[in-house]
Amino acid sequence: MGFDHQKNREVRSVDDPVWDVGVTELLADVAEGVATLTLHGPATRNAFTAELGRELGAAYRRLDEDPGVRVIVLTGTAPAFCSGAQISIGTETFAAPDNPDFSASPVQPAAFELSTPVIAAVNGHAIGIGMTLALHADVRILAEGARYAIPQVRFGVAPDAMAHWTLPRLVGTAVAAELLLTGANFSARRAVETGLANRCLPADEVLGAALELARDIAINVAPESAALTKRLLWDAQMTGMAPAEVATRETADHLRLMGSRDATEGPRAFMEGRTPRWRDQG
Repeated sequence: MGFDHQKNREVRSVDDPVWDVGVTELLADVAEGVATLTLHGPATRNAFTAELGRELGAAYRRLDEDPGVRVIVLTGTAPAFCSGAQISIGTETFAAPDNPDFSASPVQPAAFELSTPVIAAVNGHAIGIGMTLALHADVRILAEGARYAIPQVRFGVAPDAMAHWTLPRLVGTAVAAELLLTGANFSARRAVETGLANRCLPADEVLGAALELARDIAINVAPESAALTKRLLWDAQMTGMAPAEVATRETADHLRLMGSRDATEGPRAFMEGRTPRWRDQG
């Protein structure tokens, strides 16, 4: 998947000096129940554009509807995950939009709105929307030594992609306020310490670790169990469910799953010491 890009414009990243203009494509690969989506724009360190956002949303929707896809891994072409919005020399980057349908949340649906688990393999720099999109994932693995920031306030605009909701949910209001109001850099280790990330690893190990986790889920976790668990986890946060409401949903989920083929297969596979054969696997 790709898109046309305006040619012959000098481009600057928030992270590095001027680069040659380049196109960020979205590459997709599916193997053994795991879909890997790669932001691929080496010339701009995978800079984000509105068209890329539309493609990513469309890919999420398509993969979420595919019963053969059990987990989605989102990553970027090394050495970056996503350097943020593509910054142009001059005033064009954050000029008033001509499109009346402009949205600060350009990826629809967001990863947390899917039923399929999503793992962000943040294998390098994640700046601005590169970071705020990673916050949509269920699990985040970050590269040690890479640069992370949500610096929009330093560019005269505001944080995006629902960061005012996702970030406090992960790290609490105090840490979120510091990261969003200062726009300052933070390390992968601090991301782990605050709960923003699950793990940090050397950059060349991030994708492998994410894929290993994804394959474990794809093989050993019942697909409907994963989908119901993810949806309740996020729905409880999004709607502010009271404990009694969560208990009601958990009961409904149990009643939906108990007596199913997979609810029989899981314990049987465990007792027999073998890999489970979930319903869609025959």
